[in-house]
Amino acid sequence: MEKTPTEHHKRLEYCTTRLQYRQGRELKAVKVYTVASESRHMLVFGVPKVNLHTEIKNKLQCFGKLRSCTCVTTELAETMELEAFTDVFAVQFDGLEQARRAKRQLDARQFFGGELHISYAPERETSQELREKLVQRRKEIAYRIQRNLAEQPHSVKKTV
Repeated sequence: MEKTPTEHHKRLEYCTTRLQYRQGRELKAVKVYTVASESRHMLVFGVPKVNLHTEIKNKLQCFGKLRSCTCVTTELAETMELEAFTDVFAVQFDGLEQARRAKRQLDARQFFGGELHISYAPERETSQELREKLVQRRKEIAYRIQRNLAEQPHSVKKTV
């Protein structure tokens, strides 16, 4: 089964088969993100088509500095099926953590009568941006390892 390049942008069904204690207060779609699949680039689907560019931009700026926010509805309509009477915006944040926070807070939320669907768009990254993201992740992991080693009692510490 071959996946299309836009397959990961489709909204998944909510998981209803989890055990009660694992379910949480809100239903969630189960999806795992790798370092490479998370991105500062995002696609915002489901924005009503009534000239809401400044409104969506202002809403996203609450989570951090935006590098760009452009309407890409016509570009994506050629490659995938879109919801009628909605626009799609391509957004680029300054940092990955800002994009994570925006996705967590705004995905599946109401916006001017429409329901937003936000997905990462790693296909819009350059190879240099991907390289920087992986280097940054290595630095974060090395820092966490050092911090965890420093917090351990002296009798348990190992040399790395």
